[in-house]
Amino acid sequence: MPYRFLPFVALLFVACSSTRNPAPAAAPDAALLDLKSAMTGSYNSSAQAGADPAYYDIRLHMQEIWPERPEHYLYVEQAVADAQDKPYRQRVYRLERKGKQFISHVYELPDPERFIGAHRRPALLNAIGPADLIERKGCAVYLKIDKGGVYRGSTRKKDCPSSLRGAAYATSRVSVTSSFIQSWDQGFDAQDQQVWGATGGGYMFFKE
Repeated sequence: MPYRFLPFVALLFVACSSTRNPAPAAAPDAALLDLKSAMTGSYNSSAQAGADPAYYDIRLHMQEIWPERPEHYLYVEQAVADAQDKPYRQRVYRLERKGKQFISHVYELPDPERFIGAHRRPALLNAIGPADLIERKGCAVYLKIDKGGVYRGSTRKKDCPSSLRGAAYATSRVSVTSSFIQSWDQGFDAQDQQVWGATGGGYMFFKE
């Protein structure tokens, strides 16, 4: 089967004559922390692959990086089960909340091969910082939590550009719980014809 179906502050010190109380730290966002916790971990699609040969057995890893920073970052790595030393996708996600909406911003890594396996050794990412990441503009995933406690969302319309295998844009639809992630990544050409990604539905990744 061809791989075309793979899911894809500066510190200023000032002498002062009087001492001021520091501003209180912002309270942690419990809902955002819940989303980060649900996403963090190792997943596989072996059950789906065993039931339907149209799907690969994919290993998905998401690990928190730079925990000392106020923002929430995850390193993401995906690989076919029998080629885990050669991941086909490496990304960094930055999670934020705006009202009732959660946003997963997507970034590429500079020289990504340096960071293969960083889900096991997140300190590898200490060699770089957020300023070194390359944002995939238009590719953020916007999520909301439903009444059942599932985070569901997608990219926006045709905003995420892609040139992979003749595509003009890509879309991603995602559902997240504490036990599984369902992800349906697809690429479309300028005529809105699908050119890569699963055709029968999203990949189902169960947490290990």
